[in-house]
Amino acid sequence: MAVLAIAACDNKQPGALGTLEWDRISLPAPAAEKIEETFVVEGQDVAAGQPLIRLDERATRARLQVARAEATRLRAQLDELEEGPRVEEIERAGAALEAARATRQEAFDNHRRLLALKEEDFISQADIDRARTDLDTAIAEVESRTAALQELQRGTRAEQLAQGRAALARAEAEARLQAVLLDKLLLQAPRSGRIDDLPFRTGDEAPVGAPLVNMLVGEAPYARVYIPQSLRPGIHTGDRAVVYIVDVAGSFEGRVRTIRSEPSFTPYYALTGKDVSRLSYLAEIQLGADAAQLPSGLPLRAEFTGDVATTGSAGKVPTKPMPTDGGPQPDGK
Repeated sequence: MAVLAIAACDNKQPGALGTLEWDRISLPAPAAEKIEETFVVEGQDVAAGQPLIRLDERATRARLQVARAEATRLRAQLDELEEGPRVEEIERAGAALEAARATRQEAFDNHRRLLALKEEDFISQADIDRARTDLDTAIAEVESRTAALQELQRGTRAEQLAQGRAALARAEAEARLQAVLLDKLLLQAPRSGRIDDLPFRTGDEAPVGAPLVNMLVGEAPYARVYIPQSLRPGIHTGDRAVVYIVDVAGSFEGRVRTIRSEPSFTPYYALTGKDVSRLSYLAEIQLGADAAQLPSGLPLRAEFTGDVATTGSAGKVPTKPMPTDGGPQPDGK
C-alpha cells in the first residue's frame, strides 16, 4: 500500500490554483447627467451596438447649439476679413481726407494773414499762437486721415486672418466635442456579451467616470491561476492545460494565453505545502465553448502536461506524452 501511494504521488501532474474569470468591460458615465432610461437588466445577453442606457441630453444639446452658433458667427467674421473693406468705406475715408486737407489749407491761410497783421501791431501774440495751434491740428488731422485711407486700401493684415482662422477652428472643435458627447449619452454595447452589473438605476445621477454598465464579453471564460516558481520555467504561452473546477463534473481543456514575466505574492488560497514561502506567476488559461455557461469566481485547479512536469521540484517525468496536434509545444518545437 505504501509503495502504491508513493507511485501515485510521483505520477501526479503539477498544477496551479486560481479562479474562473470572464473578460470585463466597464462603460463609464460620459457626463454627470441623470439616467433617463435603462433598456437592459442584469444577466441579459446583448449584441454589439444595442442601446443600454440613455442619459439626460438637454444640457449637452444646449451647449452644442451654443458652440455651433459661435462657429457660425466666427465663420462670417472670417469671411468679412478675407473680403476686406467695402468700396464705400474706402470712398468715405477718401472724402474725409479731402475735408481734412481743406481745413488745413484754411488754417494755413489764416495763420499767414495774422502774421502780416502782427507786423503792423494790429493783433496780439496770443492770436498768433492760437492760429498756429489750429494749423498744427489741421496738419495732424490730414496725416491721420491719410493713414486711415492707406489702411483700408491695403486690406486685412495676414495676422488678423490667422487669428480669425484659429478662432473659427477652436469653435468648430468645441462643436464637434459637444456632438461627440451628445452621442455618448446613449450608451451602446461595444461588443456582444452579458450584462453583469448595473450599479445605478433610472433617475440616478452618476459622477463623471463612474461605471454605469459592467459587461462580461468573450466566447468563453478563462482560468486565472498562480503558477509556483518551481513550475514557471516549463510553462509558455500556448501550452495546453486541463482545468478542474470545484463542484463541476469533468474537466475543461484550455491553452495558456498570457503569463506574467515577473512574480507576485501568492494569494492565500494557493499557499499549500512548500509554496507558502514562495512567489508565483499570474497566468491566464483560455477555455473553450464547453465552459461558456459557467459563472465567474469559481475556484479551480489547472494541471499542465508535457515538459512542465520535468521542471517541478520533484523533477519527475510525466507518464502521459504531450499531444501532437500541431499546436504550440512548451519547448517551442
